[in-house]
Amino acid sequence: MMKKEKVEKIYSLMLLIRRTEEKLLELFSRGLLNGTVHTCIGQEACAVGVMEVIDKEIDIIFSNHRAHGHFLAYSEDVYGLLAEVIGKKSGLCGGIGGSQHLHKKNFYTNGIQGGMVPIALGAAKAEKFKGSNAIVIVFLGDGTMGQGVVYESLNIASLWSLPLLFILEDNHYAQTTPKKLAHAGSFCQRAKAFDIQTEHIKVDDVLKLINVADNAVRYVRENKKPFFLHMETYRFSPHSKGDDYRNAEEIAKFKLEDPLIKLEKELSKEKVKEISENIDNMLLSILNSINNDNEMSLEELLILNN
Repeated sequence: MMKKEKVEKIYSLMLLIRRTEEKLLELFSRGLLNGTVHTCIGQEACAVGVMEVIDKEIDIIFSNHRAHGHFLAYSEDVYGLLAEVIGKKSGLCGGIGGSQHLHKKNFYTNGIQGGMVPIALGAAKAEKFKGSNAIVIVFLGDGTMGQGVVYESLNIASLWSLPLLFILEDNHYAQTTPKKLAHAGSFCQRAKAFDIQTEHIKVDDVLKLINVADNAVRYVRENKKPFFLHMETYRFSPHSKGDDYRNAEEIAKFKLEDPLIKLEKELSKEKVKEISENIDNMLLSILNSINNDNEMSLEELLILNN
């Protein structure tokens, strides 16, 4: 049984990610963001569950265009993320990387479909060459399983016995294309074809996911071999900011299994209210701080220079 304090921490982090993502969508609708934004609303448990069990001091993480949740679960640096996507110099990458190009310590993202997979492969090769105890984690989506470079990377990771954890966040859609219209067969079977150990989990319980992720991380670290973890999840928000063509009844059905709401039931109403208010106040304070600094945003600089 997980301690109450740990459950509170996990719930707080999941709620922080969701509220931040909701705030980003609001800011985008008001024209206040620099570039695009892809949220992970509904998928927070995936990020928190994995980051809970890695070694943040040495492990290396590669994410993709839907990276905010991974980044916040890794660093909890809300200010750096918001300042970056708003276009401020105080952002993670000076306000020019935007939503899809984030970097802090051993955390890296890129918006190219499947583009981070071979880079993660190279990092895993480097760690093996150095003889370190670090592992590399790469997050990819079900749409990325249509990219040939993913299979080349699976092959080499197995062939060279590299400490690389492939994490497939399967949210059932590649933009608006349903998985069933794009992929035949089993994702896990595809990895098994390269003699890679696999596991599939339906992500509706973050506490269960933490145990599964911990086993996967331990396997990669102890055996210095790749592992493929297929996490079946669901995003409640659109692919990006535009229209959502999914059936409303389908979304409503998945919301009944929302991992955040399920975990909320483990806490008292008073504690949930306290955590929620603290997060809202923190986001407001951070945005006020960003808005009150004297730096010009990228958009302001462009207007000035024109």
